[in-house]
Amino acid sequence: MTLYNTFKTALLGLWANKLRAMLTTLGVIIGVASVIAMLALGNGARAAVEASFRFLGADQVQISERRTIQDGEFRPVGAKLTYSDGLAMPSAVPLVRRVSMSLGGSAKVRRERVTLDMGFVATTADALEQAVSTGDYQPVGHPEGAPLTAEDFVGQGRFFSPAEVVDGAEVCVLGAQTAADLFEGDDPVGETIHVNRMRCLVVGVIAELESADAKERYRSQVNEALYMPISTAIRAFYETEPSVNITAYVRDEKRITEAKAQIVTYLRDRHTIEKNEAGNYEDDFDITTRQDVLGAQQEAANTFAVLLAAMAVVSLVVGGIGIMNVMLVSVTERTREIGTRLAVGAQRSDIVRQFLLEAVLLSAVGGVFGVAVGILTIPLAAALNQGMALLSPASIPLSLGVALVTGITFGLYPALRAARLDPIAALRYE
Repeated sequence: MTLYNTFKTALLGLWANKLRAMLTTLGVIIGVASVIAMLALGNGARAAVEASFRFLGADQVQISERRTIQDGEFRPVGAKLTYSDGLAMPSAVPLVRRVSMSLGGSAKVRRERVTLDMGFVATTADALEQAVSTGDYQPVGHPEGAPLTAEDFVGQGRFFSPAEVVDGAEVCVLGAQTAADLFEGDDPVGETIHVNRMRCLVVGVIAELESADAKERYRSQVNEALYMPISTAIRAFYETEPSVNITAYVRDEKRITEAKAQIVTYLRDRHTIEKNEAGNYEDDFDITTRQDVLGAQQEAANTFAVLLAAMAVVSLVVGGIGIMNVMLVSVTERTREIGTRLAVGAQRSDIVRQFLLEAVLLSAVGGVFGVAVGILTIPLAAALNQGMALLSPASIPLSLGVALVTGITFGLYPALRAARLDPIAALRYE
């Protein structure tokens, strides 16, 4: 019996029971749709993790002071992470190319009769490059998809220079809203304001910014800002040297683990950290790289994806059991037909192929419709999961392949049972 005839016979067998065949495919449709939707949710979760930590570049090492809670307050574990620690790091750590530092505080900002109570950011001169790399904010009206540069963030004047940071110059840069509140439409560049008691020359104004995430724009207060050199803020506003946040940029991102080890050794020497009685170091700083953060988060996201995939597999197994049940019923109903075909010379392999092909056709049709349903349900899944669902093109052939395997697996037993029927007993079957 040729493959064409086998296929034609299988198709006619399914067509004779159209409603039953359609109901049988529902299990496969739901299973395949579940596979696609669940994989999309898993991909979305992983993408969300990536997006959450996009501020950590592949060549960056984040260093911060380690703190513990005592009497309801955060207190440093040991020595502070200071400006001088960061300043000496590039020359002392071979794999560190440069560092950027920042700290935040609050101050009274005054110009003539206008006084604002607001926060300030004390930073190194590469703060705008940091803003470009994070991609959290963009100038209002910036063309979508167009590349951002540090110059795009400057609305008037300029940002302070590395030389001004080294010298501790009394200069500052205002956010767009801060400039509007203090100067009420006048040009602030070249004018003087008071930050606490320090006279500060305004050298620039940041362009009006908005959050890159449209859903976060209503919360953003990024334009109510004041930036100054970190060395100036430390000298003017702190009696003792404060703790700062340090970002180290390594020379070769492929050697970031080695660079991290060098930074740890450097800071232990600076802070005189020795091994305790158990032979361990009790560091007073925390070091984080992108691999550290993403490794833990991606592990959680992968676990989530595996659980979702397991749920989808259960749906497919249920669909496969439905196929097996229907095929067993079909074998019982067509016992005399099978006996007749065997009596007139059909091979047992022909019977196996016919019923196996019927099961595969059921799963294939269910797979095709399941793919369509799965793609259509992705927007709904995204809406229910905070927009985190991404269709992976590879999930479509994967789902179809799983559906076909399901048909073969659960259709094999009914096909073998049909082929093993005794022709004489089958002909006598009523």
